[in-house]
Amino acid sequence: MSETGMERILKKRIAQGQGAEPADVVIRDVRLLDFVTGELVPTDIALCGDTVVGTYGCYEGHTVIEGRGRIAVPGFIDTHLHVESSLVTPQEFDRCVLPHGVTTAVCDPHELANVIGGGAFDYFLKSSERMIMDLRVNLSSCVPATDMETSGASLDAASLVAYRDHPQVIGLAEFMNMPGVLHGDPGCLAKLAAFSGGHIDGHAPLMRGTALNGYLAAGITTDHEATRADEALEKVRKGMTVLIREGSVCKDLEALAPLLTVETSPFFAFCTDDRNPLEIAHEGHLDYLIRKAIALGVPPLAAYRAASLSAAQAFGLRDRGMIAPGKRADVVLLDSLEECLVSDVISAGRLVDDALFGTRETVAPVGKDSMRRANAVTVAELAVHGEGKARPVIGIVPGQIITEYLTHDLPQRDGQVLADVSQDIAKLCVVARHGHNENIGQGFVQGFGLKGGALASSVGHDSHNICVVGVNDADMAVAVERLMATGGGFVAVQDGEIRGELALPVAGLMSDAPYEQVRDELIALRAAVKAMGGTLEEPFLQLAFLALPVIPHLKLTDRGLVDVNKMTFV
Repeated sequence: MSETGMERILKKRIAQGQGAEPADVVIRDVRLLDFVTGELVPTDIALCGDTVVGTYGCYEGHTVIEGRGRIAVPGFIDTHLHVESSLVTPQEFDRCVLPHGVTTAVCDPHELANVIGGGAFDYFLKSSERMIMDLRVNLSSCVPATDMETSGASLDAASLVAYRDHPQVIGLAEFMNMPGVLHGDPGCLAKLAAFSGGHIDGHAPLMRGTALNGYLAAGITTDHEATRADEALEKVRKGMTVLIREGSVCKDLEALAPLLTVETSPFFAFCTDDRNPLEIAHEGHLDYLIRKAIALGVPPLAAYRAASLSAAQAFGLRDRGMIAPGKRADVVLLDSLEECLVSDVISAGRLVDDALFGTRETVAPVGKDSMRRANAVTVAELAVHGEGKARPVIGIVPGQIITEYLTHDLPQRDGQVLADVSQDIAKLCVVARHGHNENIGQGFVQGFGLKGGALASSVGHDSHNICVVGVNDADMAVAVERLMATGGGFVAVQDGEIRGELALPVAGLMSDAPYEQVRDELIALRAAVKAMGGTLEEPFLQLAFLALPVIPHLKLTDRGLVDVNKMTFV
């Protein structure tokens, strides 16, 4: 009987692992971080194709990568992110973060899915097949997130089951509809039942006590929304893996780092959720989280376990997470363990360089016609009528997507309620853009620092209607129309003039330009906002989350102000 292809591969791995044959690749003379003891052990690492076959010894190989005494750690795993929030396509994301040691990422394409529906899964899965890093997909569980907003699409359980068995799919993505789970909503139960026994990601900000018990009883196993140490500790004690998040807006690492020790590291992993190319260029990606965690006092062994082994185990990726025989050959070479200085990356046995990225087939972008509002927005439609006393105001918490529910007295003129620069209160509107209706939700927000003008974004989590904030209605209207004309993106307008912009024509969420160009345009745009008085480090990403009615406490959708605690319109 002739050998099968897999049998031949196994025979080769076994021979090379024993040293009976030269390895395909040898990473010579490294200090391997031992995940059992925390020691740095001198060794060679032997690779056969995409698999590690030898450690803790000396090997000969057809190709040699000189380690020169550098430290070898497993490739990093980002356990929860939205590639769309990097503002670039999946293949540009690959080129942007893989050199930072991120060899595996678990993405939830619900931003794109809320705009174009199931086609988002087709696009991401096709992209994943043409990337150097391993991009895994969790299927978006809440499209739309709630019935209190207008999204571009709606996905039921059957729509998700159609993709469940794809080899790049892990399971069901963050289950944001917490009330739906706790109250037994039939649509929620159908999705949970369809993925029962598999991986189901959680999304449970501030959830504690018996409510958390009920949520976990549905089979949900992870959470990236813990923002306090006591909250995170309760969640891990109840069996969750807490994904410690440090993104461009949400920064939870400092609060949760004291919990991450060598003993607790099996219960924690890292994620970025939303991180743009500007922060990646200035700070890094998961390498930044590791570096910052260690600087905050986390033992290096705990930090590197969380970034790889704990992440792999939490998501059922049994073939990675350690540099050990039989594991996927994802290796990061460091010049410094404490500072996580990445100098070389090996992804599935391939040394990462510019030439390697040139071997990929490209994937055509999607959603180029996503800005579908029929009529131009007028200044009159942005007007807020009524009483100025004790108006509900969304209060921004810098570094968080949780907002405060504030009330303020605002000025009035000719029956209209106005923004008030003296209190740092701007007008906020959410403009429907998917062509289903002409809704405009109206409210006020405190914390942008604007002295004039307006900012608008077609990124508006999660339904991605246009979010526009400003202290001048005419500038707000100009900003909205500019996004309709460019296919979406970010724009800053003052005195009727465009002061800065970033076009995101791929579904109004992503650029089709190289990430370096996106980074440079973000720098110019950030400077333009500061010149208008803006005080937030990430004004557009902060703006984007003001329309997310599953995060406490007060949010605005195209249908109106939402008291998230009560899940009712104000």
